[in-house]
Amino acid sequence: MLQVYNTMTRQKEIFKPLVKGEVSIYCCGVTPYNTPHIGNARPFVTWDVIRRYFNRQGYKVRYIQNFTDVDDKIIAAANREGVTWKDISERYIKDYFKVMNALNVQPADLYPKVSENMDDIIAMIKTLVDKGFAYKLDNGDVFYSVEKDESYGKLSGRKVEDMQAGARVEVDDRKRHPMDFALWKSAKPGEPAWESYWGKGRPGWHIECSAMSLKYLGEKFDFHGGGSDLIFPHHENEIAQSQAAIGDEHCFAQYWVHNGFITINNEKMSKSTGNFFTIADILKKYSGEVVRFFLLQTHYRSPLDFSEERVQEAQVAYNRLKNSYDNLNFLVAKIEADEFVKGGKNPMVSMSQAGGLVELAERLYSAFDDAMNDDFNTALAISHMFELSRDVNSYYNDFIAGKISPRGTDAYMIMRVSEVFTDMASTIGIFENIEAEEVAANSELVEKLINLVISIRQDARAAKNWTEADKIRDELKDIGITIEDTPQGVKWKI
Repeated sequence: MLQVYNTMTRQKEIFKPLVKGEVSIYCCGVTPYNTPHIGNARPFVTWDVIRRYFNRQGYKVRYIQNFTDVDDKIIAAANREGVTWKDISERYIKDYFKVMNALNVQPADLYPKVSENMDDIIAMIKTLVDKGFAYKLDNGDVFYSVEKDESYGKLSGRKVEDMQAGARVEVDDRKRHPMDFALWKSAKPGEPAWESYWGKGRPGWHIECSAMSLKYLGEKFDFHGGGSDLIFPHHENEIAQSQAAIGDEHCFAQYWVHNGFITINNEKMSKSTGNFFTIADILKKYSGEVVRFFLLQTHYRSPLDFSEERVQEAQVAYNRLKNSYDNLNFLVAKIEADEFVKGGKNPMVSMSQAGGLVELAERLYSAFDDAMNDDFNTALAISHMFELSRDVNSYYNDFIAGKISPRGTDAYMIMRVSEVFTDMASTIGIFENIEAEEVAANSELVEKLINLVISIRQDARAAKNWTEADKIRDELKDIGITIEDTPQGVKWKI
C-alpha cells in the first residue's frame, strides 16, 4: 500500500488515484534562460523515479512538465546578447534535454510552453476578474486579490494578515495588499507582448502553470510537484487562482510533493559567490548515471549537500552495484551458452547455493517495494540492492573459482535473480546508458591496446616479476580498467 507525504496535509497519506489504474502528474519545469544546474536536476530525477515506479506497478501514467519560455530572466538574457527571447529559450531547452538524457530522465508525455498556451492563460485571468478575485490597474496590469480568498495560505501554512512582501514578491504600492500577485503584466518597450482584454502584455509567473495543468490534466489530477522553494509563493498562488476560477476548493492537485533543497559544500547555491555547478560541468567528470545515483541515495524530501567528496563516494557505490550487474550478465551468458548442467525447472526443490540466492532476491525484492511504497524511499530501496549485490558477488566468485557446479535448476534461479536485480536498477534508473558508453569505450583500438598491456603483464608474471605485474595491474586500475585473474584466463572491463 503506497503512502505519500502530502505537503498540503503535512502527513503521509494512502495514495488513492482519482481514476483506478491511472496516475496524473504535473511537475513545474525550468525557466530556460541558462544551462540547467544541479538544483534543477533533483526534482526531475525524483519524478522520473516516481513515474517509473507507477509504471512498474501497472498504472497508466500521464506526466506533464512545462517550460516557462516567457519570463523576465529570459528577456534580460536576450537583451544582453542582442537576440530574441525565443532564441534564448530554445537554446536552453535544447540544453535541458541534453543533460536530462544523460541523467536517464525519460521524456514527459507533453512539454507545454507559456508562449503556446496564451489563449488559455488569458481566458483563465478573465474568469478570475469576472468572479471578483482579480482586479485591473489603470496601466493594464492585473492582480489576484489574496484578501478575496479566505483559504489563501493553506499550502504553506501562512496567514494573509501575517504576510509581508518578500524576496520573490514584487513590491508595488498600487496593489490593494502587499501579497497580491500579478496575473498579467502590461507591455513594456522591447518586451514580447500578446493582445488581451486589458491591452497588450504577458502573463505573470504563477498563472501559466494553473492554466496548463488544468488544460492538459483536467480540474482534478493526482500529483503536483517541484522543489521546496516553489511551495511559496508559486504553488500557493496556483492553488488560490485555480480553485477560485473553478469554484471548488477541493479541485486541482490532490497530492503536493516537494523535494528538499540542494546545498553546495553546506552552503546555499549562489551564482554571485561562485557556489554553483551546472549539470554540464559535473558531467565532464562523472557519468550521468553516477550523478543520478548520487541524487537518489538520499530521500527526496531530505536536504542534500553536493560536494566533490560525496559524488566520489557515490561513484564507488555505483561501481559496486555495476560490478554485480556485470557478474549477473556473465552468469546469464553462461546459461544462454548452455554451460549449466541439465536438470529440472523447479527451483523450490533445489538445495544449491543458487536456491538460497533466489530466496534472498525475492525477499529483498519485496523489501525494495516496501521502501518505495513508503513515500518513494529510494535511499532504503537502494540499500536492499546492496544487500543482494553482496550475495551475487559471492556466488559469482565461487563459480569463477570452480567451487560450485551449477545444475539445470540453478540456471532458472540465476535468471530470476538477474531479473530481480535488473528490475530494481530499472526503477532507480541506472545501467541504461552504459551500453552505448561501453561500446564507445571498448572500441577495437582500445581493446587491442588493453590486451597488449595485459600480455606484457602475463609475461612479467611468467617470469615471476610480481612487482612489475602488480604495477601494471594497479596503473590500469588507476585509469579505470579493472583486470581479474580467473581459471578461465584474464578478464578485464572498463
